[in-house]
Amino acid sequence: MPLADTLIADKGFDSDEFREALAARNIKACIPPKPNRKVQHSFDRQLFKARHKTENMFDRLKDWRRISTRYDRCAHTFFSAICIAATCIFYLNQ
Repeated sequence: MPLADTLIADKGFDSDEFREALAARNIKACIPPKPNRKVQHSFDRQLFKARHKTENMFDRLKDWRRISTRYDRCAHTFFSAICIAATCIFYLNQ
C-alpha cells in the first residue's frame, strides 16, 4: 500500500490525540470538527465531499451476503470473494 498523505474521516474521529498521531506521521487530516469543540479546526470541504464515493463502494460490497457476514475464514479466500464481487459490481454498473 502506498503511504497516505491525507486522511478523510467523519466527525467521529475528531480528537486531538488522533490528529496528533496523524501529524507525527506527516498525514494531513480532513476531518470536520464536532460542533461542541472549543477550537474549530479547518478542513477541505471539496475533498470531504468526495468521500461519498468510497462510502458507496463499501455499501455495494455489503450487498453481497458472503462479504457482509464474512463466511470465509482465510484472509486470501475472503479477499478473493471481495475481488469477485467488485468485478461483478463494476461490470453491472457500466
